[in-house]
Amino acid sequence: MNPNLARQGMLAFVLVAAGQIVSLTGSGLTGFALGAWVYQRTHSTTQFAMILVFTLLPSLIIAPLAGALVDRWDRRRVMILADAGAGLCTLAMALLLFAGQLQVWHIYIAMGLGSIFRGFQTPAYIASVSLLAPKEQLGRANGIMQFGDTSRYLFSPLLAGWLMGSIGVAGVMLIDFVTFLFAVSTCLIVRFPRPKAPTIGAARQGSLGREALFGWQYIVARPGLLALLAMYALSNYATLMVDTVLPPMLLNLTTPAVVGSVLSAGGVGMLAGSVLMSAWGGPKRRIYGAMGFMLLIGMSVVLMGGLTSIPLIAAATLGYYFPFPITNGCDQAIWQSKVAPDIQGRVFAIRRMIAFSVIPLAYLTAGPLADRVFEPLMANGPSAAILAPIIGVGQGRGMGLLISTMGLLVILVTVAASLYPRLRKVEDELPDVIHPPALSPAPCPVEESA
Repeated sequence: MNPNLARQGMLAFVLVAAGQIVSLTGSGLTGFALGAWVYQRTHSTTQFAMILVFTLLPSLIIAPLAGALVDRWDRRRVMILADAGAGLCTLAMALLLFAGQLQVWHIYIAMGLGSIFRGFQTPAYIASVSLLAPKEQLGRANGIMQFGDTSRYLFSPLLAGWLMGSIGVAGVMLIDFVTFLFAVSTCLIVRFPRPKAPTIGAARQGSLGREALFGWQYIVARPGLLALLAMYALSNYATLMVDTVLPPMLLNLTTPAVVGSVLSAGGVGMLAGSVLMSAWGGPKRRIYGAMGFMLLIGMSVVLMGGLTSIPLIAAATLGYYFPFPITNGCDQAIWQSKVAPDIQGRVFAIRRMIAFSVIPLAYLTAGPLADRVFEPLMANGPSAAILAPIIGVGQGRGMGLLISTMGLLVILVTVAASLYPRLRKVEDELPDVIHPPALSPAPCPVEESA
């Protein structure tokens, strides 16, 4: 690719990514503040987890339809409308809280509507990366994308814990609304090129239902990609169980402000991983990077659940989040290099639906398992006596045991996946797609191609 075109494409991508990073930071503020608000009023891990269910489940249900429509529509406009809609949902919750009328069920509805908007925004955003960034920069581009999650874990909990005491939860949500406006503004500046020279997607055009189904058929026909997807789906179940149970476990040990600081330590780890991935681009064999760093996640989780010291938990949390940008960046780059741009909306939407389909199950089972199984298990009886020297005793130790169990699950899933030849050879057996030039020559680096 022409070096000037490559630079223009990367600049356009960086502008869009900057808006999404700021927006994700704001969403992290709201997520932390609302979670603490609900848990402190209900003392229910289940109700805390239900917020996460409504945040994710609707976007998974609409994923096949959303992916097909994203491939039909202008991806930039989809992102603008989706970010605007999600921002309005946050604004509505803030106004209800200011009026003293906010109820938990209001949060469920608002989060559900916001999830529908994200169901369109996410595949549009991910499918746009390979249009803007040159092929050789996909690893670095995905590393930059990880800064969004990094900021959400690094700055959001720390800021939210402090802001809740100064401007309240409603004020936190108003800040989130402003960050949505910033994301919309960056998309208004940049013009996305459309996929050129349709490939397999042209032969699959037809009814919306047929196009939605095509994403699943595409993945199933490629066993290496299907196995990669299965590995991440099962690992997602375990890590989302950890993410759900960790804040309540910490709230049994310390204050919300300190909990925010511990979670921000995880953000430091993600920041380090994002910086490394952005500069390095990942190993040449990306599948090894995906699996190797997934093992590090599992080992860190096992350690984190067995600790009771806040500084040591913070250190383990840092180690837990550090590998995420690298393993996710390697995984994302494999998919972007093997799936043609004009069908990425459909394929990536189905991929996201399958990878995250176990997450509502994690959210729904985390609360009951923590409240009714693992906490009573460590409260009394022979199990508590046997495990006490390892896990400790007292309120929250059952949650710690649950977290360590999930770490073992991640390790077992990754080792089992590495034994499948089609997965290990996925980069050799599937050819790279031919990417169109990112942008046509133009004096402005964000001009749309002809």
